[in-house]
Amino acid sequence: MTRLSISELLQASPVRLAPMAGLTNVPFREIAVRCGSGYTTNEEIDAEALIRGKTGSYDLGHNDPALGVMAMQLIGNSAETLVPAALTLVDAGTKIVDINMGCPVPRAVRSGKGAALMRDVAATARILSALRHALPDTVLTIKIRGGWDEREPNAVAVATMAQDVGVDAITVHPRTRAQQFGGRAPWTVIRDVVEAVDIPVTGNGDVTSLAEADRMMAETGCAAVMIGRGALGRPWVFNADYAQMDAAARVDYEGVVIQKHLDRLIEYYPAREARVQMLRHLARYSVGWRDSRAWRVQLFGCASIEAILDLFQRRDARPVERRAPDAPVALADEPRAD
Repeated sequence: MTRLSISELLQASPVRLAPMAGLTNVPFREIAVRCGSGYTTNEEIDAEALIRGKTGSYDLGHNDPALGVMAMQLIGNSAETLVPAALTLVDAGTKIVDINMGCPVPRAVRSGKGAALMRDVAATARILSALRHALPDTVLTIKIRGGWDEREPNAVAVATMAQDVGVDAITVHPRTRAQQFGGRAPWTVIRDVVEAVDIPVTGNGDVTSLAEADRMMAETGCAAVMIGRGALGRPWVFNADYAQMDAAARVDYEGVVIQKHLDRLIEYYPAREARVQMLRHLARYSVGWRDSRAWRVQLFGCASIEAILDLFQRRDARPVERRAPDAPVALADEPRAD
């Protein structure tokens, strides 16, 4: 069996949705793909939980045909857990396995997972080498940060190591683990990685429009771009035609997209989880609507799916102070991204 060409996949659709815990599940990824996103990546799966049978089917996300090619992201701290977990996903049909080496959340890094893998390059090389050996026909990718902190900005060293052990592509979020999501993402780190390796590099960080994605690719030389928080409440960020629509056409288009998203959440999840997901996403979709703050108060008072749908149908989506096309959605419960 021949591996997919990750270079051809990225060239065909260079801008894609980034994985974000609790939000980028199958329905949202499907909506993003319908709007123009390239291949998508699931929310991270804990390798140990997977091999012990503790990860539920909704967390796995499945290889939904509507999503086309998709990557499955694993988080772990050893070859002993990551290799069997990856093989489980491949047996289920996964063509791309992505290893999370960027998650900055304390719970993950305390156990040696996520961004902690960047601290011991030699040990991580052994893990990735074991994965490469076990997955000869599967695309193997990693997502990294700029480093652990400003004293250890080792993205280039990690990237060159990954290329040496056979990783097929790298995504770089240039902030360090210590920076979390504060300040501006230093795109120069992405450029440094691009110049150091020959495998495809995807850039990630502070991109909220296709124009910004084009600028990142021009400034850094990266082959592709991931958009994370900038796509929340705005999956049409991946649609090149959206910018050409007038205000009325945008409102109509957004309504169709949101309704389809709600429908898919209802189809995919049990009622209780569908309601939770509807609240999370509608809160973001509503930013910029007329009287949106008052509308969200009503939204979170809805006790049933039927009440949410009725409120959505009665929305006033005409923008008063519409958020700028390049402004990300920011609410109190910002998601964790890698």
